[in-house]
Amino acid sequence: MSEQSPRVVWVTGPSGAGRKTAINALEDLGFEVIDNLPLRLLPAVMKDAVAGDRLALGLDVRNRDFSMNAMLDAMEDLARNPNSGVQLLYLDSSPEVLLRRYSETRRRHPLSPAETAEVGIDRELDLLAPIRARADILLDTSEMTPHDLKAEIERQFAIGQEGNLAVSIQSFSFKRGTPRGIDMIFDARFLRNPYWEPALRKMNGQDEAVSDYISQDPRFAEFFDRVKGLVEFLLPQYATEGKSYLSIGFGCTGGQHRSVALAEKLAKALATAGWQVSIRHRELERQAPSGSAKGK
Repeated sequence: MSEQSPRVVWVTGPSGAGRKTAINALEDLGFEVIDNLPLRLLPAVMKDAVAGDRLALGLDVRNRDFSMNAMLDAMEDLARNPNSGVQLLYLDSSPEVLLRRYSETRRRHPLSPAETAEVGIDRELDLLAPIRARADILLDTSEMTPHDLKAEIERQFAIGQEGNLAVSIQSFSFKRGTPRGIDMIFDARFLRNPYWEPALRKMNGQDEAVSDYISQDPRFAEFFDRVKGLVEFLLPQYATEGKSYLSIGFGCTGGQHRSVALAEKLAKALATAGWQVSIRHRELERQAPSGSAKGK
């Protein structure tokens, strides 16, 4: 992004995915915020944006003038202008989580006021699918609390981070499915599994003993070096092309040992090389403090 370009973030996503939380977090970071902006006003707002502005625009399908074609046309116009400085932040969530959130608040879905929330959620996800595919930053909030989402927004958009490609590294269990919005996934299930060592079973990949055990697999060093080399090659290429966010996932059977150790090791290596890195361990976050590991 050019230093003279306005820093404008479009924020959208399905109802219940956290758009309001993200907008408030951006406002706390110094962005001027316009929420629920009618699409008919979008061209005028973009035209009047002053170089150096930090502007966040909340775009919602509930607006009466919302049109998928109009928004896609606006995105195409901006894509033809390399100095537009606009990023599209799409907040995603699984249908099951969106339904649970609506059930907890007892709200009616805006796209199905006389029907079930499930019907409205399906309609909205279908409607937004083309926009989701065009997102510069895709954040899946299914496993996030509002505090987690605010922290992630701060990592992505804090002052001083403009122009840097942010890297998110996640570990997960294949048994629970792959996280949504991951750009690159590496499968660690071929490596020796610490779960079958009784002394290591209740530990995780953040523990040195577990990390050392995995590293002793004769295939580990070459695998990690190849992954690290590929990522280090790709990051500058993506940054040059204007990509602002890259999400990398490591998966294993239970998401406690191998994937965690690899995520930690790669995150440390990239941070040492000067990249902006955040890390999440999905299964460790879900694990109860008193719970024991199962089938890792």
